[in-house]
Amino acid sequence: MSKHHLKRLIVLRHAKAAWPERVPDADRPLAERGHADAPEAGKWLVKHHIIPDFILCSTALRTRQTTTWVCEELGDKAPTPKLESGLYAASAARMLAVVNHVPETVRSLLIVSHMPGVQDLALRLASRDSDQDAYMDAASHFPTTGLAVFETETPWAELDGQDARLVSFAVPRSKKKG
Repeated sequence: MSKHHLKRLIVLRHAKAAWPERVPDADRPLAERGHADAPEAGKWLVKHHIIPDFILCSTALRTRQTTTWVCEELGDKAPTPKLESGLYAASAARMLAVVNHVPETVRSLLIVSHMPGVQDLALRLASRDSDQDAYMDAASHFPTTGLAVFETETPWAELDGQDARLVSFAVPRSKKKG
């Protein structure tokens, strides 16, 4: 892959959410641990020089809070996130349809969404030349704040299956217990 046409897709599962009684699923906030872990995802991106120039975030409260923490860590480099209702409780196919509508001018895209869609999307997109350790980690367990990083030359509109190389899978966590 030539560096000139290379694009990045980062798929992030929201941080740990709370389960308050009588609160609709879409309105569930982050748990204390989620508030501690979410900034770690942003720190991981900065440390690895993976700065998105476009962020699509599910409309659920827990994904919006996760995105806010990530953007705080990205600082001045953080783009303004766009809320995308199509990412809430979305299947891999629905998430992919959202990605297929991203403008080709976007070189690095971060999606913040939910299980099982994030894991299913990661496994669907991973090409045969993906990092095998990253693939096995994503396949076996995609916990909260899990993030998968892909590289591809395929236009966003044509991304379908096995056409993005999974280069990294990480689960940034706070040292705090909660």
